[in-house]
Amino acid sequence: MPSPATRPLELPFGEHPDPEEFIKSAMEWHFGPETGSPFWLERARTLEFDPRTDVKTHEDLKLFPNVAAELRNVRVEDLIPRGYGARPDAVGVFESGGTTGAPKRVVLLRDWLDRMLATSNANLDAHGFERGANWLGIVPTGPHIVGEYFRRSADTHGTRGFTIDLDPRWVKRLIAQGKGRDAGAYAEHLIDQAEFVLRSQDIGVLTITPSLLERLAQRDDLVELVNEKVHAIRWGGTQLDPDSRHLYRTEIFPGTVLCGNYGSTMILGMAGERPGLPDPGPCVFDAPSPYVTFSVVDPENLRTVGYGERGRVLVSHVSKSFLLPNNLERDLATRVAPPEDGVGDSVADIAPVAVFENETVIEGVY
Repeated sequence: MPSPATRPLELPFGEHPDPEEFIKSAMEWHFGPETGSPFWLERARTLEFDPRTDVKTHEDLKLFPNVAAELRNVRVEDLIPRGYGARPDAVGVFESGGTTGAPKRVVLLRDWLDRMLATSNANLDAHGFERGANWLGIVPTGPHIVGEYFRRSADTHGTRGFTIDLDPRWVKRLIAQGKGRDAGAYAEHLIDQAEFVLRSQDIGVLTITPSLLERLAQRDDLVELVNEKVHAIRWGGTQLDPDSRHLYRTEIFPGTVLCGNYGSTMILGMAGERPGLPDPGPCVFDAPSPYVTFSVVDPENLRTVGYGERGRVLVSHVSKSFLLPNNLERDLATRVAPPEDGVGDSVADIAPVAVFENETVIEGVY
């Protein structure tokens, strides 16, 4: 049984904690000397406020500095809250894509994985994904968290997962070196491998990036094969413009469910596409709040923009297993009102910024 102090952090999926009680419980957990992580307990010494008394709402999370860049060098052991004990149930250590230099690292703990899978699977059910299908994913594996989530989703929502390993870092390096033709050849190589699986196996769900879906759609024989076998396509990455989304849903894959998800390593999860959106409109993503919240802000002053306006995505992750508040992501989005019980903003029309942390952003196969 959860203790009264931590109960707001440990409610089962489907129960929504009071947002303010949730934040207060999280601050006590992450900054209590017996439960907080070594990283945050040490970092608290440098703050000009006391998180346990001054941070009471999600809006107060903006008091924190953005420490995401520090995760490039922190010992992963120092990121795990002491409250998990000497043998925390860690699923793995995962890295960011390294778009802007050395990768950042996070630790995925079992309780957060279980919550994220429950959230994701419920979203897939709402979109009409059939349970028990075989999945095929053209996704990064290795140090990237998306591969772990794919495998676990295929196990829990489907039956088994087939994977084609995608190395986004290599594609970005090729493009940065002016070897766009080589990057294109690598992408075609990925599609070739996917074809082998699609022709020989019963695949019901395809997980793919927008860039690779575009390449697949240029092969008429593969379009026919997908329409024959696949009942749902889950795309992930940053951008799929409304016109392309409409074309896929109505003309290229008309009998197939098309559903997006938006996530990153620093989010430590994903936001699912809102069910029931019209075909011609933008794709809206609802954050799994209050654990992950979005704000769409002016990057110069971090003030929230108006609904319908564009800005940068500011993300806060607050869960029992991890704390990363006030992280300015490398994505632009349109601010959308959240669902009735949501905290923060929902986001639409995701697109990468041109420059992030003084580095040119290269999306490559995303």
